[in-house]
Amino acid sequence: MNTHSPDAFDVVEALPDVQSLSVALVGYGEVGRILGAGLAAAGVREVVAFDVLASDAAWRKAAAARALHDGVRLADTSEEATSRADLVICAVTAASTAIAAEQIALHCAKGAFVLDVNSASPATKSRCAGMIGNAQGRYVEAAVMTSVPPHGIRAPMLVGGPHAPVLLPYLQRLGFDATLGSTAFGVVSATKLCRSVVIKGMEALVVESLLAARRYGVEREVLASLADTFPGLDWERQATYFWRRVVAHGRRRAEEMREAASMVEDAGIVPHMARATADVQSAIATLRANRVFDDVAGEDWRDLVDAVHATTRETTRR
Repeated sequence: MNTHSPDAFDVVEALPDVQSLSVALVGYGEVGRILGAGLAAAGVREVVAFDVLASDAAWRKAAAARALHDGVRLADTSEEATSRADLVICAVTAASTAIAAEQIALHCAKGAFVLDVNSASPATKSRCAGMIGNAQGRYVEAAVMTSVPPHGIRAPMLVGGPHAPVLLPYLQRLGFDATLGSTAFGVVSATKLCRSVVIKGMEALVVESLLAARRYGVEREVLASLADTFPGLDWERQATYFWRRVVAHGRRRAEEMREAASMVEDAGIVPHMARATADVQSAIATLRANRVFDDVAGEDWRDLVDAVHATTRETTRR
């Protein structure tokens, strides 16, 4: 984990008033769209968003409608979004974290803050900090400690790095539920990914367990036993939540868990669970990409499991 001395410009006023603040979003997926809406509602001067999918006509049409509704302007290039921003928020997938930082470093203004909310390893975050620092930007890593929906901009967040204490009050003024985690790079990312080994691992365990339980017809007994062992959880509801989150975001979760595996390995530990979790998340993402879940109409986890089993039976018959 690296530490860097804050530059001299940290002792002066770091950002303009909220009403004069220009914010760029790099990544306009689920998280970027939620944060964009929250920032626009906070009354900043402008929110400009860029996504690598901007050249895709279908994506652009849907994103433009959402952006117009939320008061966000879509940019055609990363440079257009970031070159005049006081604050750049990077919200891409884990695997794209370093690539996005490299692009931001090419165009960000001197002294601009770059808030990286991606779920990447401490080593990746430290590398990104170096790129932004070399461009005379001020990199702040962030660890979002729960799912952004339904909390929105108020999702609890730890911020870290030597520039984090300067940015923190501005984030709080904008409506973020942000807390200082460390002034060293990598600490808050390690906190997030160690948590993810458990949370995403639980998702993977439930996915695998209920796939088998449904095939053997013992799901009722399995869930009843879990409820007896862990009475504080509504296991029916939790199972549906886990399944739906994995189906919706399996690819992103798999990338996050590969970053978690790298973090665990960097600590000198064999990342058995993180790797296995990434494999399960990736497998469900592949099924979604193959349109296995397109015709699922129900809201219960059983509907999703049955879609998987139907595909498996069809493949076996062939």
